[in-house]
Amino acid sequence: MNKWQDNRAWFLVMPLLLIVALSAIIPLIMVVNTSVQDIFGPGNRVFVGTEWFEEVLSDRRLHDALRRQLTFSGLVLLIEIPLGVAIALAMPKRGWGVSVSLVVLALPLVIPWNVIGTIWIIFTRPDIGLLGVLVNGLGIQFDHTAAALDAWVSVMLMEVWHWTPLVALLAYAGLRAIPDAYYQAARIDGASAWAVFRHIQLPKMRGVLMIAVLLRFMDSFLIYAEPFVLTGGGPGNSTTFLSTYLVKLAVGQSAPGPAAAFSLIYFLIVLPICLVFYQALQNVGTGDKR
Repeated sequence: MNKWQDNRAWFLVMPLLLIVALSAIIPLIMVVNTSVQDIFGPGNRVFVGTEWFEEVLSDRRLHDALRRQLTFSGLVLLIEIPLGVAIALAMPKRGWGVSVSLVVLALPLVIPWNVIGTIWIIFTRPDIGLLGVLVNGLGIQFDHTAAALDAWVSVMLMEVWHWTPLVALLAYAGLRAIPDAYYQAARIDGASAWAVFRHIQLPKMRGVLMIAVLLRFMDSFLIYAEPFVLTGGGPGNSTTFLSTYLVKLAVGQSAPGPAAAFSLIYFLIVLPICLVFYQALQNVGTGDKR
C-alpha cells in the first residue's frame, strides 16, 4: 500500500510527459522522413537515401557558417562571463540600490528578441543612430550594412548588451549565497580583495558560472532572431550563422529535403556539446558536495 501511494504522483505527471514526448518525437520523425526524400509536390516523392546529407556536408557554405558560429559563441563566452562577474562584484550588497540594480539589469532580458534587432538597427544607423553618428563623427567610417567587420561589431555589441545581464544576475546570486563567515575569516587573516575573489568568491561561484556558460554557449549557438533582424546574415554571408543558413536553405531556396538533412546535422552538432556541458555540471556539483 505504501509503495502504491508513493508512486501515485506519476499518474499526475504522465500526461505532461506524454505531451512533451509527442511534441518532440513527431516533428523529429517528420524531419527524418523529409531528409531522405525528394519532394516534387503533394503525394509526389522519391526516396533518395543519404543524398541530401552528402550534399549538405559537402557544401562550403555550411563549413563557413559553422566556423562563424563557433567563433561567435567563443567570443560571447570570453566577453560576457568576465563582464558579468565584474558587474556582479560591483553591485551593492544591501539597501535600495540592490532593487534598482536588479531591475535595470533585467530590462534587456524582457525585450522580445526581434525587437532587440530593430532597436540596434536604429542605434547603429550611420545617419540617425546614436552609436552610428557618434562613431562616424569621430572620423571612423562605420556602417554595418556595408562592412563585414562593422556588422560583426554590431552583432557582438547587441549580444553582449542583451545577455550579459543574465550572467551578472546568476553571478550575483552565487555571491549572495556565500556565508558571511568566509568574509569575516578573510578580514581576520588580512586577505586582499584579489585573494578573497580568487580563494572564496570564484570557487563558490563555480556552479552558477557553469550554468551561465552552458546557457550562454547553447543560446548563442542557436541564435537566429537578433542577428537576422539586424544584418539579415550580411553583408554577403559575413554574419550568416548556422540557424540563418538553415532558414535560407528551407525558405529562401525552398529545399525541404536538404533543409531537413541539415536540421538533423545541426541537432547532432548540438547534442554532444550539451552532453559535455551536462557532464561538466555534474562534476561541479559532485565537487561542491565534497
